[in-house]
Amino acid sequence: MKRGKKYKAAVADNLQAKVFPLTDAVSRLKEKAYAKFDESVDVDVNVGIDASKGDQVVRGSVLLPHGNGKKVRVVVFAKGEYVDQATKAGADFVGLDDLIDKISGGWMDFEYAVATPDVMGVVGKLAKQLGPRGLLPNKKIGTVTFDVAHIVKELKSGRTFFKNDKNAVVHFSLGRVSFDAEKLKDNVKAFLKALSAAKPPSSKGRFIKKVTLSSTMGIGTCVNAD
Repeated sequence: MKRGKKYKAAVADNLQAKVFPLTDAVSRLKEKAYAKFDESVDVDVNVGIDASKGDQVVRGSVLLPHGNGKKVRVVVFAKGEYVDQATKAGADFVGLDDLIDKISGGWMDFEYAVATPDVMGVVGKLAKQLGPRGLLPNKKIGTVTFDVAHIVKELKSGRTFFKNDKNAVVHFSLGRVSFDAEKLKDNVKAFLKALSAAKPPSSKGRFIKKVTLSSTMGIGTCVNAD
């Protein structure tokens, strides 16, 4: 694979294998960012689980203190009084049958979907469309609830969900390179705290095994998470 001059310059110090304290890792990430756009700041965490076992799935959410820099659109499946509650809370699209028909037709311009429990029977018709994208409302993560105002406000304020992949790695986006260093550090700490709290009871030994911080186009920097 051919690499550009900017990438080669970013890795010239050959320190990718070194483990840095969080403060130094964040400073390094900001210094090494070279793209012309405001890159996303991502963290990848290798966790101590057997990803093939259903009782060791890592799933959770975190309300980042400074958000992640992304604007999110929230749809709410509801009827009656909950329509007004969701609308006042800032939901971008609220409805039921009309919303189901729109999504069935291929419309997917949103990042989160919320539903009240009494309408999940009909929302389930969208399982094939929403399920593979991780957008189907789910009681376990709080997106199936009668308290629609609360969950909508949290989603619009930066609550973000995480889950391990088949390689026992959790990928998470927690800000932008333009964020100041302290905000990025606060977001990293909040995420790692939430991740630690999501450790499955059946997972034994060291849970957070490796933490790597990177920007969209930048190199990875290993972080000391202790």
